[in-house]
This record gives sequence, structure tokens and C-alpha cells, in this order.
Amino acid sequence: MAEQESRNLRYLDVEIPEGRNAEFSPEEHHILDAINRKVAAAESLDETMDFLFDSTREICPCDRLGLAFLEDGNQRVVAHWARALYAPLLLPKGFSQDLRGSSLEAVLDSGRPRIINDLERYLEEHPSSGSTKLIVREGVRSNMTCPLIVEGRAVGFLFRSSRKPNAYDRHHVRLHQAVAERLSQAVEKAYRIEQLTAANRAYFEMLGFVSHELRSPLASIVMDVEMFQAGYLGPLEDRQEEKLGRMKAKAQYLLGMIGDYLNLARIEGDEIALKIRDGVDFISDVIDPSLDLIGSLLEEKHVRMHREIALGPLHVQCDPSLLSIVMVNLIGNAVKYGEENGEIRIKAACVEGVLRVSVWNRGPGFPADQKSKLFRKFSRLQTKELLERKGTGVGLYTTWRIIQLHKGRIGADSEHGQWAEFTFEIPQPIPGVKQAKTS
Repeated sequence: MAEQESRNLRYLDVEIPEGRNAEFSPEEHHILDAINRKVAAAESLDETMDFLFDSTREICPCDRLGLAFLEDGNQRVVAHWARALYAPLLLPKGFSQDLRGSSLEAVLDSGRPRIINDLERYLEEHPSSGSTKLIVREGVRSNMTCPLIVEGRAVGFLFRSSRKPNAYDRHHVRLHQAVAERLSQAVEKAYRIEQLTAANRAYFEMLGFVSHELRSPLASIVMDVEMFQAGYLGPLEDRQEEKLGRMKAKAQYLLGMIGDYLNLARIEGDEIALKIRDGVDFISDVIDPSLDLIGSLLEEKHVRMHREIALGPLHVQCDPSLLSIVMVNLIGNAVKYGEENGEIRIKAACVEGVLRVSVWNRGPGFPADQKSKLFRKFSRLQTKELLERKGTGVGLYTTWRIIQLHKGRIGADSEHGQWAEFTFEIPQPIPGVKQAKTS
């Protein structure tokens, strides 16, 4: 074991022999084996680290245990987890500092553990170290740090600290490194999952914000065009009428796309709360309003609409506002991807405790090998006929999520080049869902 730097700050070369059972006591070996099992079975990073803190204090001094990861191309160290026998913790989760110029840089470059025997003295020698200032204020006086190595690359650091100076010896370093080896891959995977989750949440928040900000000016453009078309500023020439019609169609397409993205952002951000009502008339509360919303599209493409629905109300249990989104998506897609001067059939019935609704359209449909791509986020079917028609790739995914919230299922069938049909089923009553009062 070679030592460098001063007696206060040391970087250590640690080589644990292959017969490492002899390197540790039976108690230490038992705890390391327990860490192996816990790391393999733990469901979260917090659970793993809590177990590590509680179990290893018996064999290695520890008033504070901390975990940090490398970010921004290994140029920054970010604190991610900490626990101590005291309060408060002044170095919080999310605290970050540049790696360059710190003693951790040598840990990263060499892969060797680091010991600081007296943190107060170290702070006098390195007064610009923000992290040292904070943990010294916490009362920490010595620290031991090991790099976390995954497949030959450093991903972070495991910190063990004591409120006593000179708390750690060479044997403690071997133990700490053995723990870090068992921990590295599991905690890095958990951290990356947390990062992806946070990035995904931030993405949908931004998507929702941008979509919301675009909706009002686009709606205003549509209203202005409609006023011009109505002769508000005088009669229009044919060429002007044609140009305004194209402007309106483009703005309406963008508004539809924004609606899709806003719905997606709400669902992905868990902002949509299922509000189940009993006794909803599915025809007058869901189907009719949906048809009103896409009425202009139906007229524009001269689509014939057939409603194969029993006379009278169809009372069901559901969230009518969310199922209206479903019906607008399904009917809108049937018009958009169907034939001009074509035909759409809507069926709705409640039989044997199941609400069953289908939307059929004549048109290009889709080949069987593309079926698995339906209802997936941002997925569009790769056929010539469908790619020529504009779409966001999120409407069917949003529809699938809403049907899932209703404990139901949705599917599709098609004869390529002839027709397509989308069908969903929702159990009645919906199991395990608390009802809201009927309005």
C-alpha cells in the first residue's frame, strides 16, 4: 500500500488479495455477504443506502455516509444521498461543485481511495472547498472516500465520515472499498433511472407549457380568418378565399396537434385525476359532444356517419371528459386517415357488464406487421398511405392511457387497403374505482 501527499491527506493503493476471506473477520465477511444480498434485492437506492448505513457502522466508524455522482462529462460532482447520526445536514442533496482542482480529482484519475485525517486542518489548507466548509460545520472531522467504478469507469464516490479525527486506518479502507465494489453497479443503475424519470418529467412539463402558450395565438388566427371569410372587411376574391382557407386549415391542424400534446403532458405529468361518475349517458355526454368538435372535419371530407347505437340513453360508469378525448381521437383519426367521401361507423352498447365501443372507417387501414406499433408514444405506422397524412403519434397513446385508467382495454383490426376498426371495452361497474357524485 503506497501512500502519497501529506499525513493528513492520503491517496492509498489498496489491493485486496484473491483470498479475501482471510482479509476480513467472520463478522465483516458476514456483513459484506449481507450487502451483496441486499443490493441484489433492494427496490430503491434509498433502501440500499439505508441498509448500508445501519449495517456497516458496526465494523467501520461512521457518523455520516454520503453518495455523490459525476455529471456533465465527469466535470462536476453532485451530492445525491446522505444520512447521519446527527442533524441538521448542511451539505444537502443536489449540492454540486467542479471536480477540477479538488482532491477528488486525484481519486478519479487514479481510482485510489482518499483519507483526510483532520478536516479542520484540511480546510485551513484548502479554504475554497465549499463541501469541506459545510461538513466541518456539521462537526465532521475525518473522512474516507472511495470511487465507484462500473465496468472500468468511475461514476461517483462513496463517502464515510466520522466526527473524530484520525478515525480511519488501512483496514477500514479495505472494508470501504469492498463495500463500494458491491455497491457501484446497483446504485449507478438506480441513479440513471432517477435521472431519466426527472428528465422525462421536465420534458413533458416544457411540452405542456409551450403547447399552452401557442394555443391562444393560433385560436386567434383562426377567428380572424373566419371573420375575413365572413366578409368583415369586405368581399373576397376567389384567390383570397382560397388562401385564407389554407391558412385556417394549417392553424386548425396546429391547434389539433397542440391539443394532443397538452393531453399527453397532463397524463404523463399525472395531472389527470380520474373522476368517475355513475349514470353517465354515453351518447349525449360523450359521443354527441365529440362529433360536434370534429363536425367541420367531417363536412370538409364529406364523410358519411353511421351510428349503430340503440335508441334512448346508454347509462354507464365512466369519466365523461376523459372518454370524450378518446372518442375525439378515434373519430378524428377515422376521418383523417379514411377516404374522402368515405364512411365511418360508430357502435356503442353495454352488454353483460361491459361497455363496448368501436369506430370503423373505410380507408387504407394498416398491415398486420404494423399493428404492434399502435398505442405507443410518438409511434407512427410506416406505410406510404399513412405517412402522407399528418399526425403527432400521441393521440392513440393518450387514448390507451385513458382506457387503462378505466381498467379497460383497447385494440384494433384492419384489412389493409380496405378498412380499420378500433374497439375499446370498459367493465361496468369499474372495479376498485371510487365514484364521484352524479352531476
